[in-house]
Amino acid sequence: MSESKAKILFVEDDLSLGLVTKDSLELQGYSIKHCEDGEAGWKTYQKEKFDLCILDVMLPKLDGFSLAERIRKEDQHTPIIFLTAKALQEDKISGLKIGGDDYITKPFSIEELSLKIDVFLKRRQVSEEAKNVNEFQIGAYHFDFDNLTLTYQSEDTRQLTLREAEVLRIFCQNINTVLKREVILKEIWGQNDYFMGRSMDVFITRLRKYLKKDSQIKIENIPSVGFKMLLDYQA
Repeated sequence: MSESKAKILFVEDDLSLGLVTKDSLELQGYSIKHCEDGEAGWKTYQKEKFDLCILDVMLPKLDGFSLAERIRKEDQHTPIIFLTAKALQEDKISGLKIGGDDYITKPFSIEELSLKIDVFLKRRQVSEEAKNVNEFQIGAYHFDFDNLTLTYQSEDTRQLTLREAEVLRIFCQNINTVLKREVILKEIWGQNDYFMGRSMDVFITRLRKYLKKDSQIKIENIPSVGFKMLLDYQA
C-alpha cells in the first residue's frame, strides 16, 4: 500500500460491506479505522485524530446522526459523510442539519465514495496551503475560511463546518452579484441535481441565521435563477 493520504473513521455495521469498503480505500492509500457500531466509533474518535468521518446512519448502540452530533460538539472542522439506505429526502436533510457535510445512498460504488472523499480532502488541503488569503469582512462580520470561523464585531465567534464555509466563501467572492444555483452546486457539490439542491438550501438557511445580527446583510432568493448576497456597505 502507498503512503497514507489521510486517516478516515469509517463506522458501518454491515461487516461484508465494511470490509470490502475498508480494503478498497486502503488500496487507494487511505488509513481506515473501521468500527461496527456507534459507541465503538465514538470511543475510537475520542482516542485518535481523523481527517474525515464516514458514518452509516442506521447503527447499533448509537445511530449515525447521534454520533455525528457528539463529534460536532467536539469538532466543527472534520468533514462528515453519511451512508444511508433511506431514500427519503427528509432523512438526508436531517443529517445535514445536525452538521453532516454530505451523504451517499446505498448501494454505492467505491468510485463514487472515493470521489466525495477526494473532493473534501483536496479542498481542505487547498485551504491549509492558502493561509491569509481566505479572509473576508462582511459588514460587521469577519469570516476566516482557513480557520472556519465567523466572528461578529470581534467578540462573538462561531465555528463553521467546512461545507458551511465553502458556501459562505462563494457568496463573499460574489457580493451583490447573482449566483446561479447550478454554479454553486457544481462548484461546491460537484454536480447539479435535486437532492444536492435541497442540501444547498439547508446550508444557505443556516448562513442566513448566522448573519442575522447585521441587518445590512441579506442572502436573497432570485426565483428560478439562484441567490444574491446583498451588502449595503462593506466595512
